[in-house]
Amino acid sequence: MRTALRTPRVLAGALATALLASTLSAAAAIGAGPAAAAPNTLLSQGALTAASSSESGGLGPRFAVDGDRATRWASAPTDDEWIRIDLGRSYDLDHVALEWEAAYAAAFTLQVSPDGETWTTVVTESAGTGGTAVYDVAATGRYVQLVGSARGTQYGYSLFEFQVFGDGEPDAPEDPPPFPGDEVTHHEFQANCTFSHFLPDDPIVFPGQPGASHLHTFIGNRSTDAFTTPASLLENPAGTCTVPQDQSAYWFPTLTKGGVAVEPNIPLTVYYKSGIDDYTDVVPFPAGIQFVAGDMMATVDDFRTAPGAVEGWECGDISKSWEIPAYCAEGTQLNIRYQAPSCWDGIHLTPEESAHMAYPVAGQCPLSHPVAVPMLEFKIAWPVSGDMSDVALVSGSDQSWHYDFVNAWDPEVLRRLVEQCINGGLQCNPRGYDQYKPHRGTVLDENYELVPEPARETEAS
Repeated sequence: MRTALRTPRVLAGALATALLASTLSAAAAIGAGPAAAAPNTLLSQGALTAASSSESGGLGPRFAVDGDRATRWASAPTDDEWIRIDLGRSYDLDHVALEWEAAYAAAFTLQVSPDGETWTTVVTESAGTGGTAVYDVAATGRYVQLVGSARGTQYGYSLFEFQVFGDGEPDAPEDPPPFPGDEVTHHEFQANCTFSHFLPDDPIVFPGQPGASHLHTFIGNRSTDAFTTPASLLENPAGTCTVPQDQSAYWFPTLTKGGVAVEPNIPLTVYYKSGIDDYTDVVPFPAGIQFVAGDMMATVDDFRTAPGAVEGWECGDISKSWEIPAYCAEGTQLNIRYQAPSCWDGIHLTPEESAHMAYPVAGQCPLSHPVAVPMLEFKIAWPVSGDMSDVALVSGSDQSWHYDFVNAWDPEVLRRLVEQCINGGLQCNPRGYDQYKPHRGTVLDENYELVPEPARETEAS
């Protein structure tokens, strides 16, 4: 690998825009032949990114690789900041194009790594002036990062675009979307389930130890107990969810009123959503994955600021309460809504093996957990109202709310629902039907049988 320092091709104004446009189109022009690799292919657009800091969620590192010059990454206002791109696999690299906003780096290095651990400096810049600069890079690697050492302004670093070019697979022409006029307002489907049973069991935290846990409320698969495994769920498919092909187990700490367990006799909703901005990247859960969302030891502040606490406790006109309300209007119900981590490390299936799940950061999955899976959002309701002073969770404080999930979906049904509803940008019922867009069809018919993909039904549920 050559690591000699390169002289930048620094550009300005219309010339810079023209060069960037020409390099963007070069790959398409070259990709017409049968070659396995196309020189000057833009490799970084839409790639996973990370950064030492971001000024805000709307200025995260992913905005430097989105191909949109109306967006940008902006760091905290310190010299020692970095932005990193994961190209997905190693490539022979050719050049890097940087398009700075007004807040540029006066001094920085560009570094390349095969593994994200060992880095080789391929460019050292000590007299940067901002604008647009293109640096020749003769190196091979999967990860490319810019490491700032001196700011050119009083602000942090700010990049409209950080583009990496090299020898890549020619892009095949994309088919136009089947319904290009559809406005995307949601990307979700529902798993509606009812109460199944109470047990002091937890097959994730206390596997094979009946009675070792606090009391849990189970929905979904009726067989769930301390000895449950993904295989046992599939062997015992009876459950309480609307879709019979969802044999998964869902459970959470029991709520009590006056010390008596409250059965949530109201239909409960588990939303399957996109937790990342690019909902088309979400893939189905792997078979057998299991995880816990929430923290039983959370403080009020921990719970309030947790990435999963979208609404907290709700009743009547009360929402975003981080404690169970002292009083709920008579006839209302107590709800809680909490979201699960939706980024998987792509390797481990259980929390005993690893911290295998993480929350998205600034709208995308972190490099450590690159696989976007459906984001579960539990919306649980209990028929309690009035004086709530004797309402409590058996797990401890009001902030101890958490829930568990073991995936036992039929893989084909889950795949179809994810593709139709999450990737397709729909607001689906459990059958995969969006009543506001009936022309988009459904995944399951009225008998919950799979509709053939080439000719899906279009009638309402």
